Amino acid sequence: MKYAFTLLLALVLPACCLAAPVPPPLDFAHAMQPIPATAAFRDPGYYVWCGTMTRGDDGKYHLYYSRWKVSDGFSAWVTRSEIAHAVGDSPYGPFTFHDVTLPARGKQFWDGLVTHNPTIQRFGKKYYLYYMGVTGDGVLMRDLNWGMRDNQRVGVAVADNPAGPWKRFDHPVIDVSADPSAPDSLCATNPSITQGRDGKFYLLYKAVGRQKPLPFGGPVVHLMAVSDSPTGPFRKDLKPLFTIPGNNFPFEDPFFWFDRQRDRYFVILKDNYGIISGLGHSSLVLYESKDTVNWNKAEHSFVSDLQLQWKDRPTQRVEGLERPQLAFDAAGNAIALLAAIREDEMHSFNVRIPLAVDVPAPVAAGKGQR
Repeated sequence: MKYAFTLLLALVLPACCLAAPVPPPLDFAHAMQPIPATAAFRDPGYYVWCGTMTRGDDGKYHLYYSRWKVSDGFSAWVTRSEIAHAVGDSPYGPFTFHDVTLPARGKQFWDGLVTHNPTIQRFGKKYYLYYMGVTGDGVLMRDLNWGMRDNQRVGVAVADNPAGPWKRFDHPVIDVSADPSAPDSLCATNPSITQGRDGKFYLLYKAVGRQKPLPFGGPVVHLMAVSDSPTGPFRKDLKPLFTIPGNNFPFEDPFFWFDRQRDRYFVILKDNYGIISGLGHSSLVLYESKDTVNWNKAEHSFVSDLQLQWKDRPTQRVEGLERPQLAFDAAGNAIALLAAIREDEMHSFNVRIPLAVDVPAPVAAGKGQR
């Protein structure tokens, strides 16, 4: 009788009243496809780091990345990085350098000497480029300039078109907390943002406190901030996220989005020491949450190790695979996992790894975003 009643309901109720099928758990490790050679973007004479991509109304794909001169050394990201822009006809390339999107603009500005860590979003009709900015003494050092590292702050630039012009602001959207005991009292960086089920804007960022000895400080944690607007003001929740007891720097490089079909928030993180992946070395892992506050490992938590599976040449093991981001098509499907690749001390590039998995775009229903 119960079966017959269920069948009757299925026959007489309109399709809109029936429960949608539950999508399968995300499994990025098995979704990654062989990488075409054109999906590796290099900028001769420069280190290429980070990488974030959107499709404009012009039908072109716009890639924003961090770059600085190889001759200045890898540690010069904190004193010489600028966010540049390349354009291509396909998400998998080839891409051609177009312009420097956020150049140096004077040490009197909070982001006047360095721009880094770009992540692009389209909310409504405007494009929002979130990034880390730095000012300071500008001294180039063989090792890290710790004074400039500690001046990292999170900001946003806004444009009507992916090619700009971009409006920059005189103040960061995430500054450090004045309380020296706060978990973000030293610096704030690595922003990632999504619009949640409630229409609010949730910004996840990496934070460094002053509890541990300088110059490194720490511990290094992640914090969430929320706003009614993509440009703030943001209200911080100072509860550290993604912590591991006894580990002062377990994760970094978050990419964060809301999945409407699964009604879950997800984040891909760099697992610095392979504690969660079990590899014992740097890797990418996936976490999920119902509320942006309580996070757990996803069912398929492993995303990637340090291997690149090329389409037309042998598998390549690299020194670093970092700064993960996802790119989505106009229909809201994840089409590529972007990552910064460090081959060795002198060579780095951005790669866009094709994905054979449908992942809803990081948007809220009815907001007209993509």
